[in-house]
Amino acid sequence: MANPTATLETSLGTITLELFTDVMPITAGNFIKLAKSGFYDGLHFHRVIKNFMVQFGCPYSKDPTSSRAGTGNGPDGCIQDEHPEDGKLSNEPGTLSMANTGRPNSGSCQFFINTVHNSYLDWFTAGQSKHPVFGRVTEGMDVLKTIETTPTGSGDRPKTPVKMIKVTIHE
Repeated sequence: MANPTATLETSLGTITLELFTDVMPITAGNFIKLAKSGFYDGLHFHRVIKNFMVQFGCPYSKDPTSSRAGTGNGPDGCIQDEHPEDGKLSNEPGTLSMANTGRPNSGSCQFFINTVHNSYLDWFTAGQSKHPVFGRVTEGMDVLKTIETTPTGSGDRPKTPVKMIKVTIHE
């Protein structure tokens, strides 16, 4: 059975993702559940860093100017860390990765899309960062690059808000 996909309809264009439910069922399943509930619709990208990543999914980012954007959890709280032996997927350009606080089991609703290879964020490498990959961009890398190069202000927040209009899951 093929992995499900997600369409991210943003104010700057559409990105299509493959979600790795085959090797990351908890993390990808959490994203799917939140997307199906409409949780992500109307939120904004709250952290954009050129040559690194774009981050999204904080409930406080509904208001793109909120000082709390980047600090919120989903309605069900945090999920269990997922580090399967057959899921050693690196944080390569275009991969979708779980954001967390750096503490175990602190991922929830926020995720980021890598725009460069950030192997030091891999959960299976030495160091504190443990960000498991649970999907990848299959279409819309040009849109990702457009978001990545959006001018930003304090806190790496886009000066002109980039809105997630709708996330649609295709199973």
